[in-house]
Amino acid sequence: MKVRTDFVLKDIGQLLTMGGSDTDSAGIALLEDAALAVSDGRVVWVGSCEALEVNCALPDSTEIVSAGGNVVTPGFVDSHTHPLFGATRQDEFAMRAAGADYEEIASAGGGILNSVRKTRSASDDTLRENMLHHLSIMLSNGTTTVEVKSGYGLDLTTELRCLEIAGKAAGEVPQTIVPTFMGAHEVPEEFKDRSDEYIDYLINKVNPEIREQGIAEFVDIFCEKGVFTAEQATRYLAASSEQGFSLKIHADEFYDTGGAAVAVRAGAASADHLLSISDENIELIADSNTVATLLPGTALFLKKPFPPGRKLLDAGATVALATDFNPGSCFCDSMPLIVSLAVCQCGFSVEEALFSATASGAAALRLERRKGKLLPGFDADFVIWNCRDFRTIPYHLGNPDIAVVYCAGRKVYST
Repeated sequence: MKVRTDFVLKDIGQLLTMGGSDTDSAGIALLEDAALAVSDGRVVWVGSCEALEVNCALPDSTEIVSAGGNVVTPGFVDSHTHPLFGATRQDEFAMRAAGADYEEIASAGGGILNSVRKTRSASDDTLRENMLHHLSIMLSNGTTTVEVKSGYGLDLTTELRCLEIAGKAAGEVPQTIVPTFMGAHEVPEEFKDRSDEYIDYLINKVNPEIREQGIAEFVDIFCEKGVFTAEQATRYLAASSEQGFSLKIHADEFYDTGGAAVAVRAGAASADHLLSISDENIELIADSNTVATLLPGTALFLKKPFPPGRKLLDAGATVALATDFNPGSCFCDSMPLIVSLAVCQCGFSVEEALFSATASGAAALRLERRKGKLLPGFDADFVIWNCRDFRTIPYHLGNPDIAVVYCAGRKVYST
């Protein structure tokens, strides 16, 4: 029986369905001279152009578009971003260029707490406009699913404001938005030297409000020297899980604090950063269901060693790539650039990098049955590239060759 269609993309020179095994980062499942059929915003069939009419009903109402022999991939899934902030921090960028490091900038009044002060004083309109502006840039770079973290409020009022703004934006933008509550991003000034009390405040006061309003799917915590310890992260994640949240963790960014092990023991969806992960914890995360999310743009921005992508892949870990877009340590909206950095600096093959930026990113958000692949049943989020060879995507450094972006089978961006 032929499948019903309302949209067909044909004449695809190379179609990357990402239909390989979830644990095979090279599983791009390349089809040539291909077609893709959509109904009600979801993929219903993929195959050769020759087999299209044999398998698909094409009534006059079906919209048929030619890809012109170009490459088509799933839309990028950016599973780690911080776009809810009051103002940018280019002054700190200049300090870093002059030789100051992350810790020195923080001690001088910069860093996350600088964004907290600016976000608390910002209007809702400012927060909304900042976020929508950068979501539009992400869309132009092929990102169709975005995780959006709070975490620059660090008090109940501002965190609720930010997550409410993110929730409203989800109905204004074509992308799928996944909200994450990150009240445990830093210890706010009013809890200085009382980090345990702040964790109690989050567990007993803020988390229940967030959960009751249903405005965040995940919680996240920054497990790092000088921020929250592995013991505090373990306590917070355990309590959050009991409250019904899914879990994420910023782990082992500057120091090996054992954050990756905390993530695995807690059953977190992902452990992110991992610049300083130990070999022992590489093996641990590889034997778990926790995705290792790497953020090579942050390493570039902060002049840090790049994350050990090759080691994680060789160990058998599921590895995702994301931008870490934020106002302080990685002001980058571009997933194509992140894919290039993964290939050039982290030991990924082209195929592994593209899989990690799509299918594995979806797994990091627990959307692996809906996003990141172009297979029947998956959302029809895809990019038509202005190139004939998929290897051009990371090869053309800093200039995404994007022609058209679709979300749920609807054209939402074109050059």
